[in-house]
Amino acid sequence: MSVDTTTESAPAPKRGRNILLGLTLFGLLAALWLALGLSTNAFWTPGNISNLLRQGAMTAILAVGQTFVIITAGIDLSVGAIVGFTSVIVAWLLQAGVPLWAAIILTLLMGVAIGAFHGFGIVRMGLPPFIITLATLTSLRGIGLLITNGSTISINHEGFTNFSRMDFLGVPSLFWMVILVAIPAFVFLHLSRFGRYLFAVGSNSEAARLSGVNVNRTIYLAYILSATCAAFVGLLLASRIGIGNATQAEGWELQAIASSVIGGTSLFGAVGSVHGPLLGAFILATINNGANLLNVNSFWQRIITGLLIIVIVYFDQLRRRGSR
Repeated sequence: MSVDTTTESAPAPKRGRNILLGLTLFGLLAALWLALGLSTNAFWTPGNISNLLRQGAMTAILAVGQTFVIITAGIDLSVGAIVGFTSVIVAWLLQAGVPLWAAIILTLLMGVAIGAFHGFGIVRMGLPPFIITLATLTSLRGIGLLITNGSTISINHEGFTNFSRMDFLGVPSLFWMVILVAIPAFVFLHLSRFGRYLFAVGSNSEAARLSGVNVNRTIYLAYILSATCAAFVGLLLASRIGIGNATQAEGWELQAIASSVIGGTSLFGAVGSVHGPLLGAFILATINNGANLLNVNSFWQRIITGLLIIVIVYFDQLRRRGSR
């Protein structure tokens, strides 16, 4: 007897809660912008706003990819290393004379392959997501350093490097890349059956399997999407800095996780959205940008981020206990 997996068999996110959370996060972001605008003369300058949008854009894309994984009750610690590694790959390909369009496609396919490897490690080898992605983090840094011999690879393709400095309608091109990722991500997560499968697996993988969901394929899909988003960010970073460097984006995996959690994604799985992590990323970027303008010690920025994660996860635990 077959099971119709196209129905609402997976628990859907509560739209009312998502809308309320989104409005709350947007209000917090607006309050931060207003407070920093009143306390510093440089915050509202066009140059600083453009810089802020560029700073938050890459973290936002990473956070969206990370959210797909966290919804399944997993974690991807390798995204920062993937960013650095793929910046090396695209720089190496361009230096070898590969056409730009082919270099971009091959770099994105590298992200797909890394994500598939994570899925294989989790599904077939039975490794915890924490272990397989941590191992990839370390390995990719090493492979990237071997390729570059511990140095960097310069990118001499002007069309590629100029892209990150371009504006469209007064908005940095890097921010438009967030929109490019966010719209299909929203459709996938909230309007497709595959998005429902992610929530179902995160809620109860065994119940999802019994209802007809292909749990293994869903896990593969989540990690492929996360790694592909990271590879895309690697392309954007290489365009912005003009080099391939395996040590770049160190610690960005924690920024992505923090943005996702601040945006309302539950580390316990089955709860999350696309707009939440996007807002979370720009909240973090605003805090960091404001701290720099106010000459606050950069170490405090890390402390604030860590405290935010602790507080939000604590209240998420309380919410989960109260719903039982």
